[in-house]
Amino acid sequence: MGLLAGKRYLVTGVANRWSIAWAVAEAVVREGGRVALSYQGETQLSNIQKLLPELRQEDPVCLVPLDVRDDVGVKEAVKTLGEGGKRYDGFIHCIAFAKREELDGAFLDTSREGFLLAQEVSAYSLVLLSREMQPIMNDHSSIVAMTYLGSERVVPHYNVMGTAKAALESAVRYLAFDLGQKGTRVNALSAGPVKTASGRAIKGFGGMQKVVTEQSPIKASLTVEEVADVTVCLLSPLFRAVTGELLHVDMGYHALGMVLPTGSSESTH
Repeated sequence: MGLLAGKRYLVTGVANRWSIAWAVAEAVVREGGRVALSYQGETQLSNIQKLLPELRQEDPVCLVPLDVRDDVGVKEAVKTLGEGGKRYDGFIHCIAFAKREELDGAFLDTSREGFLLAQEVSAYSLVLLSREMQPIMNDHSSIVAMTYLGSERVVPHYNVMGTAKAALESAVRYLAFDLGQKGTRVNALSAGPVKTASGRAIKGFGGMQKVVTEQSPIKASLTVEEVADVTVCLLSPLFRAVTGELLHVDMGYHALGMVLPTGSSESTH
């Protein structure tokens, strides 16, 4: 039957087949769940339509346009999602954006417009969707937001996205408190560097991924499928007692302090 048998989720942020969001959609369907997908713009819609035959979902997949900067548009998307009395058991938030120039330069040079844009799209959108989805969400639902270690530590060229992800993680905790009365769980998943289109947009991403792989306790490259599998666990009843949590999926890299070169016998004390 699968961990998510009979459940339905909205998956946001599918850009192409390499997206974490797409891997999550595939994993949800594999575990017996059903998904609806959001898109922004004709390019994303076209990419998703090409992928749909691979999803193997028995029910037609509902596709909704979603621009989180448009309150009216978000309400219309939720209305479409709920047509026919459909109800949802949660959603996966994979929405983030910052201007390229805000990532390439120094954080000190972040513009007011660039800072507010990153916050609005990457963090406030979680609050907005959590509120607007309430009328069509079941009790004891689960919301998972994707984040990254750059919220906790300085990652060169992550810049304004780091502050946006920090706000997102704080929002997760406050939403977990507000929605807990309905039994709804809200958690954040902090994925290590994986090969996605958004990841490659970060300057020096390839080198960063290599270093993380070499230094992590588990010395293997993280895949989107591994991130998706943990997401399924967070969505499932197996994690019914977990909310307001930040779960790292990065081969253990987040736990490291100083990492000595391989073979070094020097003490770190």
